[in-house]
Order: sequence, then structure tokens, then C-alpha cells
Amino acid sequence: MRQDIRDLTIAPCDVLALGEPTHQEPAFGWVRNELFVQLAERGFRSIALETDRVAALIVNDFVQEGIGSLDTVMSEGFSHGFGDLETNRRLIAWMRDHNQNRPPEECLAFHGFDAPLENAGAPSPRRYLEHARDYLRLDLDLAGLLGDDERWSRTEAVMDPAMSIGATPEAERLRLIADDMLTLLYAHAPERTAAASHAEWLRAKTHLTAGLGLLRYHKQAAQHLDLSARLSRLLAVRDALMAQNLLDIRSDEGRRGATLVFAHNLHLQRNQSSWHQADMDVTWSGAGTIVGSMLGEQYTFVAGSLGRSEAIGLRDPEPDTYEGFLQSRTSTWGLTTGTTVAPARTRTDTTPRQGYIPLDRTTLDRADAVLHISDGTAVLTPSQDGLRLAALREQ
Repeated sequence: MRQDIRDLTIAPCDVLALGEPTHQEPAFGWVRNELFVQLAERGFRSIALETDRVAALIVNDFVQEGIGSLDTVMSEGFSHGFGDLETNRRLIAWMRDHNQNRPPEECLAFHGFDAPLENAGAPSPRRYLEHARDYLRLDLDLAGLLGDDERWSRTEAVMDPAMSIGATPEAERLRLIADDMLTLLYAHAPERTAAASHAEWLRAKTHLTAGLGLLRYHKQAAQHLDLSARLSRLLAVRDALMAQNLLDIRSDEGRRGATLVFAHNLHLQRNQSSWHQADMDVTWSGAGTIVGSMLGEQYTFVAGSLGRSEAIGLRDPEPDTYEGFLQSRTSTWGLTTGTTVAPARTRTDTTPRQGYIPLDRTTLDRADAVLHISDGTAVLTPSQDGLRLAALREQ
């Protein structure tokens, strides 16, 4: 098992997707940080995390231009509480330091590739549609159609279609208006980019596609289906929006260099994602399934694997599981090719603890490599300070 990505034989790619089996183990963030430092030396020019793409714009403003403060971008530029993670704070601070006094073509860029969704539901599309309207200088009153924002953000709408606003005539009308605005955005691109900048056009497009995505998500939330089918559809919509965002990011970044993507395995693996609990059987196509099918060999997936973790109360895996096989071959963490993992069984003693999803054979067979962390706590001990970005910057 090797601890330097430069020692791992992976074909050149546009997207290197690094997965984690749970968001609750910080060791994956520390290892991700070190790998990104190494990848930046190899020509990677951007990183995309599983966080709100629109909110992440202010993080990138800080990373590339020093706009704002680190405290502000960490509190306002991340969704899902990811701005509170020390691993993310260290990453953003290092990226800002790295970019200072470098030419634009060598500067690193930060992206979010998630839709503006939280676990509790979906917000109003107001701010996203109004941003695009104002950019296009349209005399268009959206307030009457949007109504109160609370009507959109009801948490009950995730489970109860009767509580969703997504199938109302107002929502249907907003979808048509947003779609027309997207056409206008492209039609007026030449004069708008000449009057302002290409970056401002991209910012308007990012807001508008986020607003359209929310309208599509709300429409799906209003469909009357059984619970398994309902959750499968909602998760599929979210990952389709994530895939669209990733492809847009690559369109913007393609001329500068490759992109490291970091998210839960379920969003990045090439095979279908699934979640089974009680009477629910939820299956959908993750962003990696979609983007991988479109980019082919230019998409590389590294599956995240975890042995034990104090953070989520995870004990050592049994030897006959995939994690047990990997555990026996590494002391702290390491990278290996997915096909070298011996036949074993899927771990069953932990699901569904803290969003932890164990490895299965299909995921491994379609992974280009595996990142296994045997003990999350060991990665964070003083003896492992080499994994911390501050230490790396001083070397």
C-alpha cells in the first residue's frame, strides 16, 4: 500500500474523483489535502467539493483574488456545515497562500458541485432567478409568482407531496420563465461579456442553473409516489444536478488543467448507488455514474475505505470483509488498485451508522483505485503532522 499518489499508476485524466464512505471521519479530509498538494504539482488546477456551487463562488473569490476574509468564506461559502471542518479551513487557507503572486493560468480554483440543497429540504429559487434577471436587465416581476420563501422551504415537503409547492401553476410558470432566461443568457452572451466580463456571465449562468435545478427538484417533490420511489427520484434529481455542475466546471477548467473532486462514494462511484433500510429500497444513478459514462477514461474514481474510527464508533472490520482485507495490508492509510482487492463479503455490522456505507464488490470492480484508512485517529496524531497543510507548506 502506497502513501504517495505519485507512486500510483493511474492514466492521465480530466477528473480524479476521490470518494469517502462517510462525511463524519475527518481523516479523509486530511489525506485529500495532502493529495491535492501533490496533484497541484502535477498540473491539477482546481478542486470541487460536495457543497453548494453558488455559495462556493465567494470561496473562489477569496482563493483567487483575496476578496473577503477566511472566517467569512468559511461561514458563508459552504453548505451542509462543511465550513466548520478544520480540514476544509486548512485547504482554503493553503490555496490562498499558494495562489499569491502566481499568474492566472497557474492559480488554483475552488468549486462546489452540489445543488443548493440541505438535508432538511430545498429553498426558494428567488435569489438565483433574481440574480440572472438583474444581470440580463429584464423588466420582470417575479415576486408574485414566488410568494413567501417559507412556502418553498417546508421540510415536510421532502416526505409529503401535498406540502410541496412544486406542482402549482406559479411554479410551472417560473420554470418556463427560467428556461427562457437561460436561452436569453446565451443569446446575449457576446454583448454582455463585452460590457462586463466572461466571469460575470459564468456567475449569472451558475445562479440561473441553480434556480432551474431547484424548480425541477421541487416539481419532483410534488409527485405522489411510494416512499422508496419518491426518495429514489429525489436523490436522482440531486445527482443529475451535481453531474451537470461537474460537466460545467470541466467546461470552464478544461484549458487550465485537471480537477480533483471530493465527495461521498455514493456520489462518485461508477455503479448505481443504493440505500437499503427497513422497508425502503432506494436506488439511483449518482453523479459519478453519469459523468463517468460521458467522460469515459477521462474520469478516474478512487473509492474511499475505512477500517476503524473513533469519530463514528467504528471498530476493526472482520477479516473476511473487503475492509478487513485492506486493513491487513496497511498501518495507517494507503492507495492501491481496486482490482487487487481479494474476494470477500460486504461489511454488515455497522450500517447505517453516521452515513457510513461499506464497500461492495460492484463498487470495487468499477473503481480505478482504493484509498483505505485503517485508523482515522492515527492520521491525526502528532506523528502524522506531514499530512497537515501547514507542515507541507513549510517543507
